[in-house]
Amino acid sequence: MFLFAVMLMLAFVVACSSDDGGNEDSGSDKSENTAEGGNGEISGDLEIQYFVGGYGDSWWKEVIGDFKEKYPDVNVIEHAGPNINDEMRSRWVSNDPPDVVYIDGAGSSETQMVEDGQLMNLTDWVQDIELDNGDKLVDSFIVEPGKFDGEIYSLPLVFDTWGTWYDKAWFEEEGFKVPSDFDSFMSSMQEIKKEADIEPFVTSGQHPYYFLRGMLYPAFGAAGGDELLADLITGKEGAWTSDVVLETMKKVEKMQKEGMFDEGLGALNHTQSQMNFLLHENAFIPVGFWLPNEMANDIPDGLEFGFIPSPMQDKGEPFAIVPDLRPLAIAENAENPEAAKAFVEFAFTRDYAMSFSEHTGAIMNITGVDLTENENVPSYLTEANAMINDPEQVQIYEKPHPMSADLETPIGNALMSLMLGNMSAEEFVQEAEKAAADYRK
Repeated sequence: MFLFAVMLMLAFVVACSSDDGGNEDSGSDKSENTAEGGNGEISGDLEIQYFVGGYGDSWWKEVIGDFKEKYPDVNVIEHAGPNINDEMRSRWVSNDPPDVVYIDGAGSSETQMVEDGQLMNLTDWVQDIELDNGDKLVDSFIVEPGKFDGEIYSLPLVFDTWGTWYDKAWFEEEGFKVPSDFDSFMSSMQEIKKEADIEPFVTSGQHPYYFLRGMLYPAFGAAGGDELLADLITGKEGAWTSDVVLETMKKVEKMQKEGMFDEGLGALNHTQSQMNFLLHENAFIPVGFWLPNEMANDIPDGLEFGFIPSPMQDKGEPFAIVPDLRPLAIAENAENPEAAKAFVEFAFTRDYAMSFSEHTGAIMNITGVDLTENENVPSYLTEANAMINDPEQVQIYEKPHPMSADLETPIGNALMSLMLGNMSAEEFVQEAEKAAADYRK
């Protein structure tokens, strides 16, 4: 069912960055959802926290503005920005959180928040939410909400997927080959390293989860399927020291030993690494679909974005993709839970899904949103859509929920040591297994 839902979504992804008017006659439709208690009982202050990164904030401004019109007795207080997760941490720690939180960006972890009892259990409430045509919201997600012991604590708002990006125009001009598996990936990087005299691969060393999620999750999915992904993410005993994981990490070690990583990546944040990529200081970078939108003001003339699922799989195997979701949640200690529920319900409509694609160049996690009529379709999305729709080329894997920060942080630190040449693959898996053991305590 998951694969079917994704394929249904991908039939519509091709126009994710359109500027065409997808909002015609949508003003009333966007507000069809009615919150529990009705308009008259939804009032008071409503605090909303949302991270502003590659997707920008214009979609949030539109939704919040429309929400204020529908619920004039609600005073919406926005907490937003690129550092909002750090700025609001003390509020969460002191049990004085905002009512609604969009979980995205550095410093945020859905799993950690669930483990700390910070998010409201939405399992029963979400069952009754309907879209404007009567469809149940729980039946209309492209990818279902993550579950923790069978319970739902957040609703996946954004569907994204990590992959490896390159400059298609530059590759065609120089005759560089686009890889189709790990062997051809290494061959391509060897050629680029020699001909262009650059270190071919860059990622954010300040945020090691970029490589973990962008390169290793697909590699683990290709090597061991959903079961291995689940075991690694939950820290199951023996998972990180398994033969299949060691074999995968040997590939990372090979990249390091042959000088494929940018030697300065340890100091790079995500925008610096993306700028290096745009300037051809490197040739490959693992990022999600927010890349073109986030770097829109810095794209050099002539650059043409190319996207492939990260080529970490063995020769003869299809590419692997692991969807990456960004959820919306309500605080367990929300001071205005009814207004919070009204807002979350208000945001999940197909019209706002259309609007989200127009604002961000990405997609909202709702099926049945036909974006194909838009004419301003970036070629990288068209090509990615065709590739991902072909099951002979791409296999889709699903993780149970995001990895807890308590596990992801130490594994990321060990990963950086491996990528910088300060640790072997064997030492890495031992460190990762130790981190998993500490996490299980």
